[in-house]
Amino acid sequence: MSPHSRLQRQVLGLYRELLRAARGKPGAEARVRAEFREHARLPRADVLRIEYLYRRGRRQLELLRGSHTTAVGVFGPGAGTQEP
Repeated sequence: MSPHSRLQRQVLGLYRELLRAARGKPGAEARVRAEFREHARLPRADVLRIEYLYRRGRRQLELLRGSHTTAVGVFGPGAGTQEP
């Protein structure tokens, strides 16, 4: 297996940072995992899309780290249809 590229290391680092920031915030950790799982199969050659998602993740990390963020909600198809 080849060593990770610089961009791959950055994305993995962002994933770890997001998971740490999500601890203790209801719904946040599951959302982080789902978001990364959704984009896990992007081709390595799609660098522009990966870099865009990386920058978006950095902005979301800053929001998640903010003291005003206490939980994460999900909006979209099927949101709110699951029972606790």
